[in-house]
Amino acid sequence: MSNAPGGTEEDAEYKKICENHKHLIETLPKCNGWWTPHLHNYNGFWLNPDILKANLLLHTYFKSHPTDIFLASFMKSGTTWLKALVFSTLNRHCYTFSDHYLHKHNPHSAFSPLDVESYPITDFTNSFTPRLFSTHFARTMLPACMSSCKFVYVCRDPKDVLISMWHFMNKIRSKDLPPLSLDEAFELFCLGVSDYGPFWEQVLSYWRASLEYPDKILFLKYEDMKKEPEVVVRKLAAFVGKPVTVEEEEKGVVREIVKLCSFENLSNLEVNKEGLEKFGRLVNIEKRDFFRKGVIGDWKNYLSKEMKERIDGITAQKFKGSGLIFTATG
Repeated sequence: MSNAPGGTEEDAEYKKICENHKHLIETLPKCNGWWTPHLHNYNGFWLNPDILKANLLLHTYFKSHPTDIFLASFMKSGTTWLKALVFSTLNRHCYTFSDHYLHKHNPHSAFSPLDVESYPITDFTNSFTPRLFSTHFARTMLPACMSSCKFVYVCRDPKDVLISMWHFMNKIRSKDLPPLSLDEAFELFCLGVSDYGPFWEQVLSYWRASLEYPDKILFLKYEDMKKEPEVVVRKLAAFVGKPVTVEEEEKGVVREIVKLCSFENLSNLEVNKEGLEKFGRLVNIEKRDFFRKGVIGDWKNYLSKEMKERIDGITAQKFKGSGLIFTATG
């Protein structure tokens, strides 16, 4: 995103946003953060100060196109993998599997993140067509202009989300802060206090929207993606308006996409082993930190029976009557 100065009128608007942001940070409820000192509760969701400002800017400046495609998820729910699948499925006619964009670029580079502070927001004229964006914001936290666009959302067993987030956040956590213990992370997560959380409310915001607008929101589960990735690729292809043809099936295109985007392949590419992936001006993350295990049920190695039962109980209570069911992972 561009950070060039805007016009006088835009500058005045931006100044107002900065003043509003400062006021919000001073007055909103706050709690301990996972990778920043504090999170602030804004419209029912916990955001760190920079992400909160990004949301204010998004509502003021972002202009959607009808053809835009948004990938949404809660943190550590299979975002990197889904980005690779969406990009390679959508652009399967632009690259060969022997010389592919993903061989030289991290999957995150194909999507413009909406959750980073940037002023002014550009028109993304250098982006792919259709424009691809990613976000962890709840559906209800996004501008109304996006309601006509297509979203692909992925959710994951909250127990695995918790463990993956705990590992990831400790890697990017400020060195000025002590390490985040699993007990503290568990308690915060159960209370709904995590970046973009509460987890359950964020997931439900997309689940309910997908029931109301099934042609606009494709709701996926990480566990289903792991079990039947080829089925998911066919769903993605149909959803983005490029269904898999009989000829492509015969040539094994779906199988090749799954192979290209597999955890084993992506995590072993040199481009994903070294260097930083930049998210706006303020966030730089080691590319290798996006690849840990990519498995179902890793929570069993960390959570006690009591911890498992507490999260499962919260999930059952939160999702009761919604129709959303998680397949048990142990």
